[in-house]
Amino acid sequence: MSTPAQSAQTRERAGNLLLLLALTVLALAMLPLHGDDWWLAPPRPGHWLWAALLLAAYAGLFARQWRGVRHARGATVTDAAGAPPLTVFWASQTGYARDLAERTAHSLWQAGIATRVRDLATLDPAALARTQRALFVVSTTGEGDPPDHVLRFAAEALSTSVALPDLAYAVLALGDREYTHYCGFGHALHRWLRQSGARPLCDPVEVDNGDPGALRLWQHHLSLLADAPDLSDWASPRYAHWTLRDRAQLNPGSAGGAAFHLALTPPEGTQPQWQAGDIAEIGPRNPAQSVSAWLAAIRMPGETPVTGPAGSEPLSALLARSHLPAADTVRGLDAQALAARLQPLPHREYSIASLPQTGRIELLLRMMTRADGRPGLGSGWLCRYAQPGERIALRIRSNPNFHPPDTARPLILIGNGTGIAGLRAHLQAREQSGAHRNWLLFGERNAAHDGFYGDEILRWRDRGHLQRIDLAFSRDRPGRYVQDALREAADTLRAWIADAAALYVCGSLRGMAPGVDAVLRDVLGAAQVEDMLAEGRYRRDVY
Repeated sequence: MSTPAQSAQTRERAGNLLLLLALTVLALAMLPLHGDDWWLAPPRPGHWLWAALLLAAYAGLFARQWRGVRHARGATVTDAAGAPPLTVFWASQTGYARDLAERTAHSLWQAGIATRVRDLATLDPAALARTQRALFVVSTTGEGDPPDHVLRFAAEALSTSVALPDLAYAVLALGDREYTHYCGFGHALHRWLRQSGARPLCDPVEVDNGDPGALRLWQHHLSLLADAPDLSDWASPRYAHWTLRDRAQLNPGSAGGAAFHLALTPPEGTQPQWQAGDIAEIGPRNPAQSVSAWLAAIRMPGETPVTGPAGSEPLSALLARSHLPAADTVRGLDAQALAARLQPLPHREYSIASLPQTGRIELLLRMMTRADGRPGLGSGWLCRYAQPGERIALRIRSNPNFHPPDTARPLILIGNGTGIAGLRAHLQAREQSGAHRNWLLFGERNAAHDGFYGDEILRWRDRGHLQRIDLAFSRDRPGRYVQDALREAADTLRAWIADAAALYVCGSLRGMAPGVDAVLRDVLGAAQVEDMLAEGRYRRDVY
């Protein structure tokens, strides 16, 4: 019995043969039309030469495009290290999911990740068991139904028991929130992969009718997967101009990177709204000194006017928002030609640590360092180069997957490092609503230096707003992590979950989040954890 992949390949070969046969018959039928002599003015020798050159150029262009099509449509390639390719599967009713799958593959390919794109209908579960990395870009039609071309896959493969212990995956689920079973097929696929033992690289990303904010979240996860923070945005956010009011380092003397609390106020006359769990998207800038040095290297004045995406502006202003190419690749271009070549800097995402009632967005950022020792693009701009009073390009992105639970439900908040920012907003929201059944578990390096918002947290405890606090500091003696504190409180965890508590996790994707998930599965059992995920009681905002 053939697999779905083998059947699809057989149909594809048969279709190609039929097409070639039809073209051959057509060519033979047209031969009699060419039995007469040449027209009275046959091509001159020079014209033959031009025709030959044009044909050669066309053949070269065709070969180049064919290589691109082979890459986009699924040709297998390997990266410089010879690693097996990452497969991007798509399931699409209108073609949109396929387009996003190909954009996904192209972004990873630009970052040096070997990729191939495949129709989900061709997926063979047995072959998937030999796959190490896969991404799934899938749409849902109607009330949770799969696209037509994967109906057979959904009926057969998703009911098949298969072991996928070596597979790491992520799901981009497209849907329409007006339907009851929003992104139903994407979630069904995610559950099947989890139950088969595969390891999710991130929680499913839901896209409501092409929401650009959700797509930027997916691109954020791609940048983490590729370890390429400078991946270009597919579509840049439409920023507003906020003002940086305050900035203060919260952890002087810490063994870790410097962490800064920032406060930003909205444009005058506006009252932006957001909820706990939402995200601030920041448009970073190159520092003025970097732009000046780059302009000096190509010997061009920064005040030269150019026309860019924002209209007419000085070249230096456009350069501040753009990747700075190697000077020798653009030297000699005029200012407008240079402007046409520039690529915008990608946005950066940060958890909002405050509520609209405060009148400002507060953030907690750690200064990141690039491989060459320079400050990170976003954190360097916000923590070092931008000055109080300066305008900051900012957009608020709704993050429904991390919005607050019902106030009657107990809430367990778990985080580490700058993840306390997102948890702080939830605690503020719970305080405003009068919900006092709250438990915080937080981990960092040293109690003496890294107790972010410690005074505020202690006040919440003293007022009865926080019923329990568990702190873990890995560099103190005895060192422990937040997942260790959670395991030590196993009996309390079971009791809170039995009382229908929700559990929210915010912080490190690569260390804390998988450690917490492992403890939950050990203490509660995998089945209960999966039920909590399906019910929306277990939510994560990890990076």
